[in-house]
Amino acid sequence: MLPQTQSDLFDQPTNDYHTLPASEKQLRFARALAERTGDILPYELRMDRRGLSAWIERHKAKVPVRSATGGKFSNYPTSKQVAFAERLARMKRRDIPQECFQDKGLMSKWIDHNKV
Repeated sequence: MLPQTQSDLFDQPTNDYHTLPASEKQLRFARALAERTGDILPYELRMDRRGLSAWIERHKAKVPVRSATGGKFSNYPTSKQVAFAERLARMKRRDIPQECFQDKGLMSKWIDHNKV
């Protein structure tokens, strides 16, 4: 008889005795995800942590990625960017264009162009 490798041991079906129920945090996230995607969260997955995790991974790709703040100010430059740009502007005696304060990409380009 050949000895089993460690990967062979993990590929075998698991005992239902060791199945953990889904956590409350997992359930809340899955419900919100189902609501945003319009899918139905299967009832049997609520009792299986691993199955619910797999369901979340499959359905997470359907939801568009939002920024961390998610609001209308999400594209604005950070306070550190603005402070650094203002310091550069004082050193070079230049004005920062107003549109740079509305778009972090423009602010980044302005900073790169005006670095010492």
